[in-house]
Amino acid sequence: LQGYASEMDNPSLVHLIPSALQNKKDILFGNLPEIYEFHNRHVGTGGCPVIFLKEIENCIENPELLARCFLKRKEDLQIYEKYCQNKPRSEALWRQCGDSIFFQECQRKLDHKLSLDAYLLKPVQRITKYQLLLKEMLKCSKNSEGTAELEEALATMLDIIKSVNDSMHQIAITGYEGDVSELGKLLMQGSFNVWTDHKKGHNKVKDLARFKPMQRHLFLYAKMLLFCKKREENTDGHEKTASYSFKNSLKMSTVGITENVKGDNKKFEIWYNGREEVYIIQASSVELKNTWISEIRKVLT
Repeated sequence: LQGYASEMDNPSLVHLIPSALQNKKDILFGNLPEIYEFHNRHVGTGGCPVIFLKEIENCIENPELLARCFLKRKEDLQIYEKYCQNKPRSEALWRQCGDSIFFQECQRKLDHKLSLDAYLLKPVQRITKYQLLLKEMLKCSKNSEGTAELEEALATMLDIIKSVNDSMHQIAITGYEGDVSELGKLLMQGSFNVWTDHKKGHNKVKDLARFKPMQRHLFLYAKMLLFCKKREENTDGHEKTASYSFKNSLKMSTVGITENVKGDNKKFEIWYNGREEVYIIQASSVELKNTWISEIRKVLT
């Protein structure tokens, strides 16, 4: 933040900033200032304010207190979700202007071996390291004091990572006319084989539908189920980026569900309007199917 972000306002370097970067500081750095603030902020504990890192370090003598450091900051840690959501935009901008003289000059002044993009990846790596720490701690704490809290803290961190992961997919939905932020919480997302059976359809269509499944990426929201088709695009010599083109949606208030389909325990049905449209959905495993069914059930009840 000091060596790069602040330097973008440095009058003596202004002429080196590429035009593609003008007024795009927020895109490149996302909410990094907010993350910095979080790690710099004191939280009052028993009369003595303490920073997150310091509080974790204080647990070296009392490891059973570690989980509390995370649980106390459950809400705060969600700032990482926002950071990760912005990451694809930040990376695209970096690809455009990362090799500019401006960044070379900043890096030279800082005497860093690594360029800025390596540091911009740190928060994404950090959020996954927390859950690894908690997992390792749990392995060492069989039914001792603080175990239940550790489990809760791990669940919290895994939840944040799931949200991050889900929202990374969600921002890649294209062609949906409405506003996904109005569909309620994104509960689940994933790829499935889908067969459709429409009463209104011509018999030919029905027969075809029986055999060849469509590959669909489903997004389950509190108010709506979206069916999308996954497309992978190569970005100029970089890793493939997926986008999901919207195909159709079902309002959760009008759907029904059949949990078991004859002949395949990985399949379930979602139907619409008194079975006028039936979607047969095949998960990659029975466990995955059951997770989705229980989430859908929660929405329906």
